[in-house]
Amino acid sequence: MGSKYLKILNCLGLIAIAISCGPKGGAGEKQSESEASETVETVARWSKEKAKAWYADQEWLVGANFNPSNSINQLEMWQEATFSPELIDKELGWAEEIGMNTMRVYLHDLAYKQDPEGFLDRMDTMLGLMDKHGMKPLFVFFDSCWDPFVEAGEQRAPKPHVHNSGWVQSPGYYALADSTQYPRLEKYVKAVVGRFAKDERILGWDIWNEPDNDTGVSYRDKEHPNKVDYVLPLMKEAFTWARSQNPVQPLTSGVWLGDWSSEEVMSPIQIAQIENSDIISFHNYDSPEEFQKRINWLKRYDRPMICTEYMARPNGSTFEGFLPIAKAENIGMFNWGLVDGKTQTKYPWDSWEKTYTDEPELWFHEVFHTDGRPYKKSETDLIKSLTER
Repeated sequence: MGSKYLKILNCLGLIAIAISCGPKGGAGEKQSESEASETVETVARWSKEKAKAWYADQEWLVGANFNPSNSINQLEMWQEATFSPELIDKELGWAEEIGMNTMRVYLHDLAYKQDPEGFLDRMDTMLGLMDKHGMKPLFVFFDSCWDPFVEAGEQRAPKPHVHNSGWVQSPGYYALADSTQYPRLEKYVKAVVGRFAKDERILGWDIWNEPDNDTGVSYRDKEHPNKVDYVLPLMKEAFTWARSQNPVQPLTSGVWLGDWSSEEVMSPIQIAQIENSDIISFHNYDSPEEFQKRINWLKRYDRPMICTEYMARPNGSTFEGFLPIAKAENIGMFNWGLVDGKTQTKYPWDSWEKTYTDEPELWFHEVFHTDGRPYKKSETDLIKSLTER
């Protein structure tokens, strides 16, 4: 990495970043007292009071991680040739009918690089569709999961019966380790947040999905062995880039594995995720008892909480087990998957190791069949009953 991007490691929090890294403009440019205050305010993490006030203005948040059924990954969703507003409109309508009011939606740096203005305009179209259905998205900038060797353009066909066989990381393998590409990533984050910083149709910004994910058996042997050494400082930079646009929406990045019971046992990247997040987010695909335990661990931060991934039926992570707990605790909830499609996440994670020749008896993820029929009507009835105003 270039020294420019490593120096964040020496900064002690976001306020220190603002002071030590300096304001925009020439190196010898002197700031007035008001300008200095504005700089600090711009990069500061939200106070607990501000985060709580924001959350109090929201309905109880219930939604899904959304990718339209005709898209294998983020690029196929957002590139002009395959962007499908009519299908998105239809599938969001199914979600609205069962009471969902938000979606977690992944972006991609290469979709922006390929067509900056078109990408931003498609985001605006998406926001219009979501607003039509009474929903606000939580947009995700970067993701450390699945295929690190990503290219823009036409995407490959799904590998039969394999979970997320075409999902791609952002940034990819080469960009992550190439500090000369970081200005491009900075431009992407600042352009997106800058365009929509005051847009009340957006719920928030999820800076990095599972930043310390090593991709398991799917791609682990092809990954950087020191991947986290690249991701950690870059993730901190990305928080700063987003915050520099002074958005009215909160920033977050969700912890997802390991022990969060105290800072003494948490990893540096988990601590950085928590310390840079305005609202606390997390993932859990285990039992309801484990879900409750993790909520209790995170309560010590005294900030609003959102579970940005859950619901893996064979694991015991179900709507029936989790949603009543979440409602009682006022935890926002995003299950993985909405409509069965090219991501094939009705198949379990072990489909990367075990051969499936037909769909599993019990779907892993997803709420609807491709034609809009609920996979389990008892689930959609539960969601609707719990979200009724």
